[in-house]
Amino acid sequence: MILVTGATGFVGRSVIEQLLNDHYGVRACSRLKNVSNSTSVEVYEIGDMSESIDWHQALLDIDVVIHIAARVHVMDDSVADPLTEFRKVNTVGTLNLARQAADAGVKRFIFISSIKVNGEMTQVEQPFEPNDNSIPTDPYGLSKYEAEQGLLALAKETGMEVVIIRPPLIYGPNVKANFSSMMKWVNKGVPLPFGAIYNQRSLVALDNLVDFVALCADREKSPKAANQVFLISDGEDVSTTTLLQKVARAFGKKPMLIPVPVGLMTIAAKLIGKGDVANRLFGSLQVDSSKARELLGWKPVTTMDEQLKKTADAYLEHEKTL
Repeated sequence: MILVTGATGFVGRSVIEQLLNDHYGVRACSRLKNVSNSTSVEVYEIGDMSESIDWHQALLDIDVVIHIAARVHVMDDSVADPLTEFRKVNTVGTLNLARQAADAGVKRFIFISSIKVNGEMTQVEQPFEPNDNSIPTDPYGLSKYEAEQGLLALAKETGMEVVIIRPPLIYGPNVKANFSSMMKWVNKGVPLPFGAIYNQRSLVALDNLVDFVALCADREKSPKAANQVFLISDGEDVSTTTLLQKVARAFGKKPMLIPVPVGLMTIAAKLIGKGDVANRLFGSLQVDSSKARELLGWKPVTTMDEQLKKTADAYLEHEKTL
């Protein structure tokens, strides 16, 4: 039996679907009742992740925990003390669940962390690696880093296996936030000033991430995953310009990209307080996912073009219902 937290989220729903297809028993934890269309999923309702949750009932007969629930990173956080709020959920809440899981005899705890633990940007062709020794300054990244450190210490103390997965930007059907906005503008044919960006960024298709999570959930197929940190990606790094071209092709359209110099756009973004957005659009962020391939024999199950087409089709289908 596998326990999945964050069960109604973008990643959680797909993880549950994959586990059911693989014939696992699934118990889903969420703040909402509407977790899955399958009647075979056990649902355990929780409040916000915190140190006060008693997980005893949810952890009965559980062999593996896949912990996806988190307070996610947002570009313009309005709370007075973001780090404290991130820690409540991502650090303290995670470690509370993990300690109770170890006490309940759970054999493996899979933690969906973030590439922000490694940092915000890389130099081209100098990708992040799992064992990079750095402490993030971003509040969200720091809360995930502290959770990782606590989990690894707990693994040594209790013997419960821990698997840490740090994905970069995840995309796929029903993706939200900036990626959804990008698809909207490309689909509308709006001219965009991003025709001459030569950065390199790693992404991970939702289908690829879910497949890797499912592999790690199978302890017989992935014994070497125990107490390891993995960076996961499609293995196909692209510039922002190339990504927009691929998205346009997924919609069956020709992109309207104007080659505005990056330097000018960076200055303009900083002047209006959007420096973080500029870093994402123009900076590089590459990850080395070779460890997943070499240690576990994992291979991506879909290409970027295939997942973008699937994402575009889902976007268009959603637009029809509005």
